[in-house]
Amino acid sequence: MRRFHTAGLPCDTGPWHPVSVMPDEFATDGRPQVPAADQTLRILSFLARQRGPVPARTMATALGIPRSTVYHLLAALQEHQFVVHLPEDRRWGLGIAAFELAGGYARQEPLARLGRPVLADLVDRTHESAHLAVMHGRDVLYIVEERAPRRPALVTDVGVRLPAHLTATGRAMLAALPREQVRALFPDATAFSDRTGRGPGRPGELQALLREVRARGHASEDGEITLGMRSIGVVVRDHTGWPAAAIAVTWPVAEDGTGQVGADAEHDPDALTTLAATAAAELERRIGRGRSR
Repeated sequence: MRRFHTAGLPCDTGPWHPVSVMPDEFATDGRPQVPAADQTLRILSFLARQRGPVPARTMATALGIPRSTVYHLLAALQEHQFVVHLPEDRRWGLGIAAFELAGGYARQEPLARLGRPVLADLVDRTHESAHLAVMHGRDVLYIVEERAPRRPALVTDVGVRLPAHLTATGRAMLAALPREQVRALFPDATAFSDRTGRGPGRPGELQALLREVRARGHASEDGEITLGMRSIGVVVRDHTGWPAAAIAVTWPVAEDGTGQVGADAEHDPDALTTLAATAAAELERRIGRGRSR
């Protein structure tokens, strides 16, 4: 493909529009076709991952963008209120317009919209109910539930909150959080609620459980939410590696005379784990994991 030129074209021969087409070698060598837009979005993404405002030189070094370019882009972002400058600290942080974007994200519910067909496919494959949850303080908040036909009703309706340390989705996300954040959420025994008499009740017990989750790569719960029900949960990470959500499959199991969950002859937990992990990977792809620089 060649670049089109409009120089020398007569202007009185009817409507015409100047066209600029980037050459193929520029579009296919891996470089962005709009470098300024790419750099601007990288700056915003970088700021969103920080604990607080940062100096411009830190952004320039971390992103490999010339410092002069960073200052020009920050000035444009400041004009549109996407960043704010703290002159006394010589630092830059996210502005009110970035906050409005976050509010728009919440209103449009893209995570739920993207996750719903993924969960529907998971239900078709497992013939059991599945749900998608996000962290909400010490709880998980369910944003999608897909119920399988002729299976028991669950307590995981959309909008329901349950203790994160008792659920498979919550454990999957807690295991992906920094240990310091887990300690802040569950500092002592008073932070732990109980539903069926099962599950961790102290910080040490939760930390031991989360170590097992990290080692296995998935979480599970057996009757901690509802007796006779078992769940397997897999974390869904965003492009920064942060736990954005978790997917779980829940199915009924037999209870023996002592009230303990018995062996489930109807399902192979390993097979369900594989299917849940595949669904989580698909949702990660849909929300853009793997596109970060």
